Amino acid sequence: MSCARCQKALRFQRSYDCASLSVRVAPATEGRFGSINPLPRACAFYDAVLGEVGIKRIMEFPRGPVWGSAMDKPGLGILTPFDGKPATAGNGTMVAIVVDGREKVARVHRKALEQGGKDEGAVGPRGDGFYAGYFRDLDGNKLNCLCWKQ
Repeated sequence: MSCARCQKALRFQRSYDCASLSVRVAPATEGRFGSINPLPRACAFYDAVLGEVGIKRIMEFPRGPVWGSAMDKPGLGILTPFDGKPATAGNGTMVAIVVDGREKVARVHRKALEQGGKDEGAVGPRGDGFYAGYFRDLDGNKLNCLCWKQ
Protein backbone atom coordinates (compact mmCIF):
# COMPACT_ATOMS: atom_id res chain seq x y z
CA MET A 1 0.00 0.00 0.00
CA SER A 2 1.36 3.43 -0.89
CA CYS A 3 2.05 6.07 1.75
CA ALA A 4 -0.81 8.25 0.49
CA ARG A 5 -3.28 5.34 0.73
CA CYS A 6 -2.03 4.47 4.21
CA GLN A 7 -2.38 8.08 5.37
CA LYS A 8 -5.91 8.22 3.94
CA ALA A 9 -6.78 5.02 5.81
CA LEU A 10 -5.36 6.41 9.05
CA ARG A 11 -7.37 9.63 8.65
CA PHE A 12 -10.47 7.49 8.00
CA GLN A 13 -9.85 5.49 11.18
CA ARG A 14 -9.41 8.56 13.38
CA SER A 15 -12.37 10.36 11.85
CA TYR A 16 -14.86 7.52 12.10
CA ASP A 17 -13.92 5.65 15.25
CA CYS A 18 -16.75 4.16 17.29
CA ALA A 19 -17.32 1.61 20.06
CA SER A 20 -19.71 -0.68 18.17
CA LEU A 21 -20.31 -1.92 14.67
CA SER A 22 -22.05 0.76 12.65
CA VAL A 23 -22.16 2.16 9.16
CA ARG A 24 -19.82 5.04 8.41
CA VAL A 25 -19.17 6.71 5.07
CA ALA A 26 -15.83 8.14 3.95
CA PRO A 27 -14.83 9.73 0.64
CA ALA A 28 -14.75 7.16 -2.19
CA THR A 29 -15.49 4.17 0.03
CA GLU A 30 -18.01 2.85 2.50
CA GLY A 31 -16.72 1.14 5.62
CA ARG A 32 -17.91 -0.49 8.78
CA PHE A 33 -15.88 -0.11 11.93
CA GLY A 34 -16.41 -1.72 15.29
CA SER A 35 -14.73 -3.04 18.39
CA ILE A 36 -14.69 -6.42 20.03
CA ASN A 37 -13.12 -8.01 23.15
CA PRO A 38 -10.59 -9.67 22.96
CA LEU A 39 -9.15 -8.74 19.58
CA PRO A 40 -7.30 -12.01 18.72
CA ARG A 41 -10.50 -14.03 19.23
CA ALA A 42 -12.47 -11.63 17.05
CA CYS A 43 -9.81 -11.70 14.33
CA ALA A 44 -9.92 -15.51 14.18
CA PHE A 45 -13.74 -15.38 13.91
CA TYR A 46 -13.75 -12.84 11.07
CA ASP A 47 -10.79 -14.44 9.23
CA ALA A 48 -12.82 -17.68 9.06
CA VAL A 49 -16.26 -16.21 8.36
CA LEU A 50 -15.21 -13.64 5.76
CA GLY A 51 -12.71 -16.06 4.24
CA GLU A 52 -15.68 -18.17 3.12
CA VAL A 53 -16.33 -15.59 0.41
CA GLY A 54 -12.74 -14.60 -0.34
CA ILE A 55 -12.56 -11.51 1.87
CA LYS A 56 -9.16 -11.06 3.51
CA ARG A 57 -7.37 -8.52 5.68
CA ILE A 58 -6.36 -5.50 3.60
CA MET A 59 -5.01 -3.20 6.34
CA GLU A 60 -3.47 -3.66 9.79
CA PHE A 61 -3.39 -1.02 12.50
CA PRO A 62 -2.08 -1.26 16.06
CA ARG A 63 -5.71 -1.28 17.26
CA GLY A 64 -6.91 -3.95 14.79
CA PRO A 65 -7.32 -5.04 11.17
CA VAL A 66 -9.62 -4.15 8.28
CA TRP A 67 -11.03 -6.83 5.96
CA GLY A 68 -12.13 -6.24 2.38
CA SER A 69 -11.94 -7.44 -1.20
CA ALA A 70 -10.10 -4.32 -2.43
CA MET A 71 -9.09 -0.88 -1.18
CA ASP A 72 -11.84 0.80 -3.24
CA LYS A 73 -14.62 -1.53 -1.96
CA PRO A 74 -16.52 -1.60 1.36
CA GLY A 75 -14.53 -2.92 4.29
CA LEU A 76 -15.03 -4.14 7.84
CA GLY A 77 -12.67 -2.91 10.55
CA ILE A 78 -12.56 -4.41 14.04
CA LEU A 79 -10.65 -2.10 16.35
CA THR A 80 -10.03 -1.79 20.07
CA PRO A 81 -11.90 1.27 21.40
CA PHE A 82 -9.99 4.52 21.08
CA ASP A 83 -11.01 5.56 24.61
CA GLY A 84 -9.57 2.38 26.16
CA LYS A 85 -12.94 1.32 27.61
CA PRO A 86 -14.40 -2.16 26.98
CA ALA A 87 -16.06 -2.66 23.60
CA THR A 88 -19.81 -3.25 23.59
CA ALA A 89 -22.26 -4.45 20.94
CA GLY A 90 -24.29 -1.61 19.50
CA ASN A 91 -28.00 -1.76 20.20
CA GLY A 92 -29.81 -1.54 16.87
CA THR A 93 -26.69 -1.75 14.70
CA MET A 94 -26.13 -4.42 12.08
CA VAL A 95 -23.56 -5.04 9.38
CA ALA A 96 -24.67 -6.56 6.08
CA ILE A 97 -22.29 -8.73 4.06
CA VAL A 98 -23.57 -8.73 0.47
CA VAL A 99 -22.61 -11.72 -1.69
CA ASP A 100 -23.59 -12.88 -5.17
CA GLY A 101 -25.56 -16.04 -4.48
CA ARG A 102 -27.65 -18.07 -2.06
CA GLU A 103 -24.97 -20.73 -1.64
CA LYS A 104 -22.53 -18.10 -0.37
CA VAL A 105 -25.15 -16.77 2.06
CA ALA A 106 -25.51 -20.29 3.47
CA ARG A 107 -21.73 -20.82 3.67
CA VAL A 108 -21.10 -17.56 5.56
CA HIS A 109 -23.98 -18.19 7.98
CA ARG A 110 -22.86 -21.78 8.60
CA LYS A 111 -19.23 -20.73 9.16
CA ALA A 112 -20.30 -18.03 11.63
CA LEU A 113 -22.18 -20.62 13.69
CA GLU A 114 -19.27 -23.10 13.46
CA GLN A 115 -16.97 -20.37 14.83
CA GLY A 116 -19.21 -19.86 17.87
CA GLY A 117 -21.57 -17.19 16.55
CA LYS A 118 -25.25 -17.21 17.54
CA ASP A 119 -28.06 -17.79 15.04
CA GLU A 120 -30.36 -14.77 14.74
CA GLY A 121 -32.39 -15.94 11.76
CA ALA A 122 -32.07 -18.99 9.54
CA VAL A 123 -30.97 -18.65 5.94
CA GLY A 124 -33.94 -18.10 3.64
CA PRO A 125 -35.99 -15.64 1.59
CA ARG A 126 -36.72 -12.32 3.27
CA GLY A 127 -39.41 -9.93 2.21
CA ASP A 128 -39.40 -8.63 -1.30
CA GLY A 129 -36.33 -9.54 -3.26
CA PHE A 130 -33.56 -10.73 -1.01
CA TYR A 131 -32.26 -13.88 0.65
CA ALA A 132 -30.40 -13.69 3.96
CA GLY A 133 -29.17 -15.34 7.15
CA TYR A 134 -28.65 -13.44 10.41
CA PHE A 135 -26.11 -14.11 13.17
CA ARG A 136 -24.25 -12.51 16.05
CA ASP A 137 -20.49 -12.63 16.42
CA LEU A 138 -18.68 -13.72 19.58
CA ASP A 139 -19.38 -10.38 21.29
CA GLY A 140 -23.02 -10.00 20.32
CA ASN A 141 -22.65 -7.73 17.28
CA LYS A 142 -25.43 -8.49 14.77
CA LEU A 143 -24.58 -9.26 11.16
CA ASN A 144 -26.37 -10.69 8.19
CA CYS A 145 -25.23 -12.16 4.92
CA LEU A 146 -27.51 -11.53 1.97
CA CYS A 147 -27.89 -11.63 -1.76
CA TRP A 148 -30.45 -9.84 -3.87
CA LYS A 149 -32.99 -11.74 -5.98
CA GLN A 150 -31.31 -13.19 -9.04
